[in-house]
Amino acid sequence: MLNIRSTYLTLIFFLPSQEPVSVALSALNLAFQFHGWVSFFILIYYKLPLTPSKKTYYEYTGLWNIYGILSMNSWFWSAVFHSRDVELTEKLHCSSAVALLGFSLILAIQRAFSVRNEASRVMVSTPVIAFVTTHILYLNCYNLDYGLNIKVCVAMGVAQLLIWAVWAGVTHHPSWSKLWVAVVGGGLVMLLEIYDFPPYHGFVDSHALWHATTIPLTYLWWSFAKDDAEFRTSSFLKKAK
Repeated sequence: MLNIRSTYLTLIFFLPSQEPVSVALSALNLAFQFHGWVSFFILIYYKLPLTPSKKTYYEYTGLWNIYGILSMNSWFWSAVFHSRDVELTEKLHCSSAVALLGFSLILAIQRAFSVRNEASRVMVSTPVIAFVTTHILYLNCYNLDYGLNIKVCVAMGVAQLLIWAVWAGVTHHPSWSKLWVAVVGGGLVMLLEIYDFPPYHGFVDSHALWHATTIPLTYLWWSFAKDDAEFRTSSFLKKAK
């Protein structure tokens, strides 16, 4: 069964692309996410000091690592979907995007409210995970409702943007300006996903432009993540002295 599915996906990917611009931009987003995650990983584990047990001082390392993996997974399936739009690739594309947005909301809540205790993290994460899992099962097993999925994605996107925006406004974080640019940019980019328009000359539509504008935001977002890791590590070490 796995061999059949793997062969099917391979054939889909190498067939002529239905949306070549969106495929290329999705692949570029994947590359930027990979670069951002690897640079974050190197900073955390090889440049910043570690605890005697070889763990990071930064409390949100695991969350950012999971975020990076989910982001790369989402952009991979985006490239596959835009290469060949069939039911299977659409389900994988929608499911991976919902999973990423759901986890991004968890990350926003835990970082903005400084949730560090494991029990508190479970309490915060469980409702979001339950909702996202239910929605993904609904899309895959009952009805692939694109309109409903857009509403769910926009709701989770707006929620996390508001959380980051408020936090950036009240915090004294040294990289608050990067966060503000990412939040405002993310809000403007979301409009391209909501207000669709037909492809220009059959190639570039609002969705393709959305893919293009997320590339610089990805670079900025991982830059903030690295700054936050340095800031939190430095603060912890100063308190320990």
